[in-house]
Amino acid sequence: MRVDLFDFALPPEAIALRPASPRDSARMLVVDATGMADRVAAELPAVLRPGDCLVFNDTRVIPARLDGMRGNARVSATLHKREGPRAWRAFVRNARRVRDGDRISFAAGISAVADQRGADGSLLLTFDGDEPVELLLERAGTMPLPPYIAGKRAPDARDAEDYQTMFAREAGAVAAPTAALHFTPALVAALDAAGVGRETLTLHVGAGTFLPVKADDTDDHQMHTEWGRIDAATADRLNAVRAGGGRLIAVGTTSLRLLESAADADGTIRPFAGDTSIFITPGYRFRAIDGLMTNFHLPKSTLFMLVSALMGRERMLGAYAHAIATGYRFYSYGDASLLLPGDGDE
Repeated sequence: MRVDLFDFALPPEAIALRPASPRDSARMLVVDATGMADRVAAELPAVLRPGDCLVFNDTRVIPARLDGMRGNARVSATLHKREGPRAWRAFVRNARRVRDGDRISFAAGISAVADQRGADGSLLLTFDGDEPVELLLERAGTMPLPPYIAGKRAPDARDAEDYQTMFAREAGAVAAPTAALHFTPALVAALDAAGVGRETLTLHVGAGTFLPVKADDTDDHQMHTEWGRIDAATADRLNAVRAGGGRLIAVGTTSLRLLESAADADGTIRPFAGDTSIFITPGYRFRAIDGLMTNFHLPKSTLFMLVSALMGRERMLGAYAHAIATGYRFYSYGDASLLLPGDGDE
């Protein structure tokens, strides 16, 4: 499909630079087979049914952005995927000044050798010494805010908390599964009381999620890979939800992509541990999920293509036009949408 079919005009002022406070006061646009409704995240228990199950990503964002020097040139690196005990694939700003074999010096005495430039422009950084890289990042790294936020303000102490979900447990992501930022202990308690279940899986979100689609046709776009895991016990419980008539609602596109990667043709979710590069565009047949809670995404992005695959492109263009016209806040710190395609509605 042509990538420009997924374009729309977004006013810069619609981009949220801070999350809603409290988190569950964020607006939530409910889109289903019958139309749209303006709600707030705190009303989720009233929208879902007893027996439904929300599936969260429990990845934890690491302080993956490092500022440094290559000789006299300033560079910054955002780690996005572990390749070995001391090696991480990274997107490097000012990468044209870095050659294979160059050593980059970061703060706090940290250094790494750069080589193996990838087709996506990334470099492999191999860190010197024997201290765990995660400890190095805690000492010298900063929170890797998305470029559409970091381009407008610098990360600060608030982001260390704001850019983590309440479910964050497994360290390894360089971007938050932002749909879950809307959840609070009070909202979770209300969901429990309403008979809505919850499960967690792990997908370490990479910085590739923010890469623009440069191809003119979706067939020519190479999707980034991310590592994920669903254990056998979780897979069994998820299958039991659907067998009992409940719906699986993915909280975030990361949860959805991993569930779909782990599902058989008949929709049975299998244990999974490994990389996924699933790219979902209109025409895809969803197997594992019955709905999606997600934020509002970039024009011409793989994530807007995904929600268009779930709900239909025209319907999502209409929903986004409504969101823009009525002041919804977009992107990582923005408001939410709850997408429920309904029985037999692709």
